[in-house]
Amino acid sequence: MRIGELSTRTGVSIRSLRYYEQQGLLAPDRQGNGYREYSLLAEDQVRTIKFYLDLGLSTEQIAGFLQCVLKNKEAFCREVLPIYRQKLAEIDDQIQLLQNIKSNLEDRIHSILNERQIDEQEA
Repeated sequence: MRIGELSTRTGVSIRSLRYYEQQGLLAPDRQGNGYREYSLLAEDQVRTIKFYLDLGLSTEQIAGFLQCVLKNKEAFCREVLPIYRQKLAEIDDQIQLLQNIKSNLEDRIHSILNERQIDEQEA
């Protein structure tokens, strides 16, 4: 199938499919005229890539285990678990940072409201 059909079948833009190819995640055959020709397996491959991207993984991370998960169940791919743990730690760090920002903003709001109440009482 051609790139346009793969895009339609998977809901992934042609630009993204070309990017996946640049990143080594997809390897279409090339016809004599230079057109990309994708096998029927490419549809599952693109859906798998999209699944892992939706988990927040980078194409570099996905490239480290993609062939394994396409051939086996995810549980049998030893490369996956460390990446999941790393991503989860990153998310925990982001949550902590956001909680700190939220707390700082709440403190600022509280401080401003207290100053207004003091000013109103003095007037």
